[in-house]
Amino acid sequence: MKILHVYTAAIGLILLVASCKKDPPILAAYDDTPYELKYVNNTLPVPHLPSDNPLTIEKVKLGRMLFYEKSVSKDGYMACATCHIQADGFSDKNQFSEGVEGLFGRRQAMAIFNLAWHENGFFWDSRAELLRHQSLLPIQDPLEMNETLENVIAKLKANTVYTDQFTRAFGNGEINAPRISFALEAFMFSIISDDSKYDRYLKGTATLTESEERGRILFFGEYNPFFPETSGADCAHCHSGTNFENDQDMNNGLDTDAEFTDIGREEVTGDPADRAKFKVPSLRNIAKTAPYMHDGRFATLEEVVNHYNTDIHNSSTLDPALIPTMDTGLMLDEGDIQDLINFLETLTDEHYLTNPDYSDPF
Repeated sequence: MKILHVYTAAIGLILLVASCKKDPPILAAYDDTPYELKYVNNTLPVPHLPSDNPLTIEKVKLGRMLFYEKSVSKDGYMACATCHIQADGFSDKNQFSEGVEGLFGRRQAMAIFNLAWHENGFFWDSRAELLRHQSLLPIQDPLEMNETLENVIAKLKANTVYTDQFTRAFGNGEINAPRISFALEAFMFSIISDDSKYDRYLKGTATLTESEERGRILFFGEYNPFFPETSGADCAHCHSGTNFENDQDMNNGLDTDAEFTDIGREEVTGDPADRAKFKVPSLRNIAKTAPYMHDGRFATLEEVVNHYNTDIHNSSTLDPALIPTMDTGLMLDEGDIQDLINFLETLTDEHYLTNPDYSDPF
């Protein structure tokens, strides 16, 4: 019996030791399952996505991780999401964003959504031809994250979470700048806004109020000085289509030639004809993305509408469509302005602002 007890105890010890052993790690494996863009109302046209960076589920996941990853900054406290906050339309409520050195940028942080439908470059001066090019520049900008790509790569390589995810997204754990940019591009392409009240109105599932409908008519109506009663605000000249932008860089009359402090697109092209021209942003979610304009000079939508209504400044590169309105203004009264703002608020997409697919994965 004593021998049996010893034998039983030995077997129990062996089983205990075996049970304490950690399960072998699950090796990361390449997964090229395509990622399908997620629409709600399908009011947007088919985008032209780059053929050399096909969207996959794992690549979008990696890009989302990198978008929220703070180690890509010099001090380890700043990520892309620091200045592009989902609840604020992936923009910044501050006029200018503060970088890791306590320095401030010179332009307002642009909102992030429906970037697959922008075809004239990125940033306020459209200096980045592709989204992948845009994605790396804030990391290296001394006014923003102020980090080198070499350091970013080294930090990511030291983290097995990232080497595994790069393997899933690209087939092996090699981490380099092009792959980082491709992943960030993929995630930002996945951020879609098409579930505003206006989208539902287009689909016939929502009804605009009387004020919103009048604002819609004003928004799409053309300026006509000969018939003030039916003259529109002519907003759709620049903010057209269901994405409410026109893939152009324009001077919208913020300043005179003598007042220019930011030469905009000219800084990129060197062409004086591009002086003070800036990328036309989408008006989707505009009620959530204050302050407004490239320099954040306007705090409210009322200020924005009043600018176009009565305060266009002439200059050598002012967009020709705005010149005829300078003599009379847009002839909008207080009721018109409120109706127009009420329509603009129908462009807010609460689903996009809270969608967990775009939120912090950590």
